Amino acid sequence: MATAATPSRTVLERFPAGHPRGSWPADEYADAQRAQGTDAHVVMDLASDQFLVVAPATAQ
Repeated sequence: MATAATPSRTVLERFPAGHPRGSWPADEYADAQRAQGTDAHVVMDLASDQFLVVAPATAQ
């Protein structure tokens, strides 16, 4: 049984999921990072109840 390898990622910033604006602060931060050339995107970490802005590990 083959399993897919999990790509290595770097967490650039963390935002609480309970924020009144939801994921917007994380989305805005990721947009700013992309404008600077970093391949950033937002993921939800259910274990910590946070939105994470992540990029490939080699992007920093």
